[in-house]
Amino acid sequence: MSTYLLEIVTPERKVFEQQVDMISVKGVEGELGILANHIPLVTPLQIGPMKIKEGGREHWIAVHGGFVEVRKDKVVVLAESAELPDDIDVERAKAAKARAEQRLAIAQRSKQDSVDFRRAELSLHRAVTRIKVSQRQW
Repeated sequence: MSTYLLEIVTPERKVFEQQVDMISVKGVEGELGILANHIPLVTPLQIGPMKIKEGGREHWIAVHGGFVEVRKDKVVVLAESAELPDDIDVERAKAAKARAEQRLAIAQRSKQDSVDFRRAELSLHRAVTRIKVSQRQW
């Protein structure tokens, strides 16, 4: 199987750089599977887990928004933030999930500002993504 270079970069650091067989990411228009020789494209990403297949092994990374750029022999993910499973504090993610769910319930009942609702919603998505990646679930 053909491989290509995958780079995952955040404003703070390069999170991942390796030859891979395939990645699966959540774009704003739906899930994308990218193999070698994929057509060039640039698309925004949703908050979600990224699955990476490399030499029969799977890697998981929590990606919190950004863009993916597919080139001829390289894919670059420019993420707002990205976390490897070993870097995730699962208890903290579970606490953040509970707080976000509580804030969403309050915002729905009181018809608060939609900005507060959207912030809580994004926080919930990030927490769920962290939990899934730490458990290597899709």
